This record gives sequence, C-alpha cells and structure tokens, in this order.
Amino acid sequence: MTEPLPADCAICQKPAELCVCAETEKIDNRIEVLILQHPQEQDKTLGTARLLAHQLSRAQLKVGLSWPSLAKALGRDAEPRRWAVLYLGSAKAAPGREVEVQDAKGAVIADQDRGMAGIEGVVVLDGTWSQAKALWWRNPWVLKCKRIVLAPTHPSAYGRLRREPRREGLSTIEAVGLLLGRLERRPEIDAALFAGFRRMLERFRQSSHCRPAGQTEKKKDRRRHSA
Repeated sequence: MTEPLPADCAICQKPAELCVCAETEKIDNRIEVLILQHPQEQDKTLGTARLLAHQLSRAQLKVGLSWPSLAKALGRDAEPRRWAVLYLGSAKAAPGREVEVQDAKGAVIADQDRGMAGIEGVVVLDGTWSQAKALWWRNPWVLKCKRIVLAPTHPSAYGRLRREPRREGLSTIEAVGLLLGRLERRPEIDAALFAGFRRMLERFRQSSHCRPAGQTEKKKDRRRHSA
C-alpha cells in the first residue's frame, strides 16, 4: 500500500499541493546569497525564501533577529565591505536601470559597473517592511556593506494575491533573480528563478489555499528582497 505524501515539504515547508521543489532548476550562482528571515515571517503558502535557498547552489537561510557579525551569520570568515545588502530605501537610478549600487553611507556610486564588480555576496532581509526594518537595526554590521536598491520596471507576479505597500515591491525570489541576473550578467538566473515562482503561484491559484476574490492576503511585502 502506498503511503500518503507528507502534508508539508521538508525543503520549502509548503503543503504538498503547492510544492515545486522537484521541478525547479538548480542554479550554480557565483555570488553568494545570505537570507536573514524574521522569525514571524515563515510563510508556508506564498513565501519564497526557502524555495530560493533550495534553487541556488550558494545560498543560506537563517531565521532569527540578530547576529553579532556577518561571519557569525555565515558560519565562516567574511569581509562585509565585499558584500552588499538589499536595501529598503528608494532608488535614484537612471531611467531603465533596475539595479543601483550605493556605498555604505547610501551615496550612489558613480561608476555602477565598477561598484558591482567586487561584490562577493548579498544579504537579503526577508519579512514585511516593518520586520525587515527590525532586522536592519538589530544587525548594525550591515552598515559596513554596500547597499543595493532595486527599481523594477514590472510589478510583482503576485498580482492581487498579495497587496504591496510600494509599487516596486517584489517577492524575495523575484528580487534576488533580478539582482543576480544583473550582477553576474546572466539573465538566465532571473528566468530560472521566476519560472519556479510562477509555477508555485499557478499551483496556489488552483489549490484550496487560494482565497476568493476580494480576500487577498495583506500580510507582507517581498521586495527584493524582502519576501
């Protein structure tokens, strides 16, 4: 007799009917991604952080509020000046530029390509806007990192499933896809991450978890970043 599937996937922790882990493409990314997730953010239905960490070969997901340093969060030595943090502020990017790099004080770097060239890793704060702000202030070592701000030209694929406080709000997986595609000059990274995300949304819309129109989930904003 065949045993029933577990209610939640051990990887993404989503209900079995929403899980797309086995169907996603593994990505060999060069720039490492560290996802710091607020403890209250662990969304099992529409959240994307665990799916993102599963797809990327160089990614870690840590749940908590604060870590003494970047090295402690990573579990190995690391130089914050060679890392960037996906920032919560607004972009002042030139028209058509979706990714903007700033120095540790928030000043726009004149030579954007050169500013991005030395980035070895990116810190992503996963949670609602208020939760992401809490992570920002409770981890002062992020102030030593460069800042990256996104100015996406298209809204999130969440559509009406999730109400965003800002037009540029993206899911975590969309934000990192956009960012890595630009930093590594590999648009296929963005395409592969988005494909898994879109598949998950299709499953959600067809599942019993999808709420009737007018009862959209208000819980969070995934910018980049945050999601």
